[in-house]
Amino acid sequence: MLLHFIRFIFILVIAAAIFVSITSDMQEMENTGDVGHNDIRMIFVGGITLAVLVLFVDWLVPKQSLSAFAGVFFGLLVGIFFSWALSMVLDMVNSVFKLGLVDNSLQLTKWIMGICVCYLVISFIMRTKDDVRFIIPYVEFSRQTKGIRPLVLDTSVIIDGRIADLCQSKIFDSPFIVPRFVLNELQLIADSADKLKRTRGRRGLDILGKMQSNTLVEVSIDDTPPPEVDKHALVDHKLVAFTKDCNGKLVTNDYNLSKVAQVRKVDVININDIANALKSVVLPGEKMVIRVIKAGEEAQQGIGYLEDGTMVVIEDGKGRIGEKIQIAVTSALQTSAGRMIFGKFDKALGGAKNGR
Repeated sequence: MLLHFIRFIFILVIAAAIFVSITSDMQEMENTGDVGHNDIRMIFVGGITLAVLVLFVDWLVPKQSLSAFAGVFFGLLVGIFFSWALSMVLDMVNSVFKLGLVDNSLQLTKWIMGICVCYLVISFIMRTKDDVRFIIPYVEFSRQTKGIRPLVLDTSVIIDGRIADLCQSKIFDSPFIVPRFVLNELQLIADSADKLKRTRGRRGLDILGKMQSNTLVEVSIDDTPPPEVDKHALVDHKLVAFTKDCNGKLVTNDYNLSKVAQVRKVDVININDIANALKSVVLPGEKMVIRVIKAGEEAQQGIGYLEDGTMVVIEDGKGRIGEKIQIAVTSALQTSAGRMIFGKFDKALGGAKNGR
């Protein structure tokens, strides 16, 4: 919207400059009695041509998001400086090549040239503000985050709901940010025709409302569009770009999204990693009692689960389905996707425990 407003102001200023110049020339012709319709026509056609040319060049430049008002002021200063330098060049060219620009025509040309230069400089800085850097002084038109780095919430972690319990435990000091496109996705899921999706979406909205009412954390909705990402791109792509732009940390429980974010050099907090880190640690040779629930994929394997949901694969446990048996832990495998414990049932350790 800011760039469209600048374009509108540019057109108004060009039109005003042409109108004032033509009016001034007509008054001068009335006073002197000269007929200068060619001058008026040249002023009108030249001004319109330059304005159209500048807008066309601006349209060809790739577009980016607009967020820094400071870029307008800085671009205006740079544009005025270049306009002053180019006005002296115009005077020299007019004098050497006898262009015939005098008085009002020369001043109008300088004004239109200055307006065009200022507009192009402002437009260029607004489009490339994240890349403009100067050594002395150091100027960078990029989004800066002061203080603690914010935590950007993913759709999946909101629906999961464990993040609300973690907030209640006062483990997080950083503010939470929910991008507008994540909220829109939650609303789409909540309005889905599929009952399961609709339930998950409504749960996510309830969890988000619970977090916003929690006085222990700060949760805000951010409408800033992610830079250099098409508005129709996937939410995961927008999330990574948004988190990188605000120098935040992405909070998710999506394993694939975590890997993509890490490749893009974005810090990730995976809720599954936190949950796995809080699970009890088991060592090889440790004894535990487990109920065999079902048969495993391999021959003679049984499957059981701990109270925290950790899956236990039991060798020689297939024949003990439905029983509580004592096993010896042989190894444990822990990843972002979850944790598995491998154990072996041995009759020497003792048979059924606590009955069936």
